[in-house]
Amino acid sequence: MKKVSFLVIVSLLILALFGCAHSESVSEADYPAFTGTVSEVWEYSLMIDVTEGDILASSDCVIATFPEAIGIDAAVGDEVQVWYDGDIMESYPAQVNAVSYEIVQAGAAGEITEEESVEAEIPRYYEEESDTEDTGNDAAGETTEDDEVSAQAVQLLAAMTLEEQIYQMFIVTPEQITGVSVATWAGSATEEALQAHPVGGHFADNLVTREQCSEMIANSQSYSKIGLFIAVDEEGGTVARIGNNSAMGTTSFPSMKTIGDSGDVEEARNVGYTIGSEIRELGFNLDFAPVADVDSNPDNPVIGDRSFGTDAALVSEMVSAAVQGFQESGVLSTLKHFPGHGDTATDSHEGYTELNKTLEELWELEFVPFQSGIAAGADFVMVGHISVPQVTGDDVPTSLSGTMIDILKNDLGFDGLVITDSMRMEAITDRWSSAEAAVLAVQAGVDMIPMPENLEEAVTGILDAAESGEISEERIARSVQKILETKIRAGIE
Repeated sequence: MKKVSFLVIVSLLILALFGCAHSESVSEADYPAFTGTVSEVWEYSLMIDVTEGDILASSDCVIATFPEAIGIDAAVGDEVQVWYDGDIMESYPAQVNAVSYEIVQAGAAGEITEEESVEAEIPRYYEEESDTEDTGNDAAGETTEDDEVSAQAVQLLAAMTLEEQIYQMFIVTPEQITGVSVATWAGSATEEALQAHPVGGHFADNLVTREQCSEMIANSQSYSKIGLFIAVDEEGGTVARIGNNSAMGTTSFPSMKTIGDSGDVEEARNVGYTIGSEIRELGFNLDFAPVADVDSNPDNPVIGDRSFGTDAALVSEMVSAAVQGFQESGVLSTLKHFPGHGDTATDSHEGYTELNKTLEELWELEFVPFQSGIAAGADFVMVGHISVPQVTGDDVPTSLSGTMIDILKNDLGFDGLVITDSMRMEAITDRWSSAEAAVLAVQAGVDMIPMPENLEEAVTGILDAAESGEISEERIARSVQKILETKIRAGIE
C-alpha cells in the first residue's frame, strides 16, 4: 500500500471543515470557468478532469497553471471550480493560465497518496513560472493518459524485431531507401522500400506543388506500418524550403533576425504558429526549427540572420514564443544546434567545427535559449557536429559525445528526443564511416539519426554492436519507446 501523505491529509481535514476559496474578487462575470476533479497536484498547477464548462469543447482534461501568489492547497480528488483567462492551449491535456480557483467539495483523504501529491513545476508552455534549471517535458506527470500512451508504445515495441527497432531511429530522404535520384512521388517503389526499411521518418526535400507534396506524404504514410515523422527545415527567412517556393502557397517570412530586431515576442509566436499550421496542412508533422543559436560571432559563416539576434536574453524570449506557436499548431518543434553554432568560425557542413568555450561560458550565453525552449516544451533538440574541447577534453563533436548529451539531459533537464544534425555533413563523414558514427551516436545517448551517408551500413553497424554487446538492446529499446510515445501523443499513426 502506498504511503499516505500526512500533510495532504491535514490539508484535506481543514478543507472539509472550513472549505477553501482562492479568489481575489474573481467571478464568472469576469472570466470563463469550468468545474472538474483534481487528478494531479503541482507547485503552481493542477491537472483537472473536467466535468462542466465550455472548455470541454477543447479537452476533458486540463492543466491549470496559477500565479505564484496563489498558494495551491487543493488535493487529488477535490472537486474545484477554476476561473481562467480564456486562452486555451489545445493539446492533451489542454493548458490554461488560471486566475483563481475554489474548492467545491473536498475529496476523500484516504485516496490521496504521497506520490500523487508530489510538488513539481510545469515547464511546458508556462515558461515564466518554471525554474529553468529544473525543467523537462513531463508536464502531465504520471497521468492516466501517459500510462495509456506508454502501454501502446510498449505493445508496438514488443511486436518489433531488433532490426525494426533500429530502423525507427533513422530519418531519411525518400531517395535513400528507394534508390531513385529525385523522388517527387510515392508509389509502389516507396511502399516496397518502407517494408524493407521501416524507418522512423522521412525528410521531404523535393517539393513541386501543394498537390504533389500532400499526395507524396499521404501515400508514404499509408505505406508505413508505423506512422512516419515527416520532417522539413522550415525556419523562415533564407531556410524555408516551403515558404520560399511560390507554388506551395504558404507564408514567406523575413529572417529571424528581422523578427528579433522588432522586439515583438508575439510575432515570433506567430511565426511558429503560422509555419506549423501551414506545413501541417501539407502533411508535415515535424519541423527542424526554431534556431536557438545566438549570433554572437560576426564571422560565423552558417548562422547569421537565421538567429533571432546577438543577445541571449532576447533570443531566449523569441525561441520560447516560437516553440509555443509550434505547439499550438500541432507540429513538433526542434531546438537547434546544441550546444550553439553561433560562435563558431567554421561550418560543420564543410568539416571540423569547434566552439572554444568553457562550460561556465556556455551557461552564460549559448545554453540560455535552449533552456528557454526546453521549458516551453520543445519536442526535439538537434545536437550539432560541434566539438567543445574545453568541456569534453577531446575533439569529438557533441552529436557523438556522451559528455555533452549528458549535460543536455541531466543539467538542462531535456527528456524529449535527442536528434543529431544530418550525418551527411563533412564534420562527420570526413572522420567516421556511417556505421562508426551511428554506433557512437547511440552510445552517446542520441535517440534519432537523420540522413546517414549510407543507411544500410549505419543500421548494420548498430545491429552488430547490439549483437556483440557493445550496445545493449535495452538502450535501443529506450530510445524507440520514446520515439513511439512521441508519435502516439502527436497522433502520428
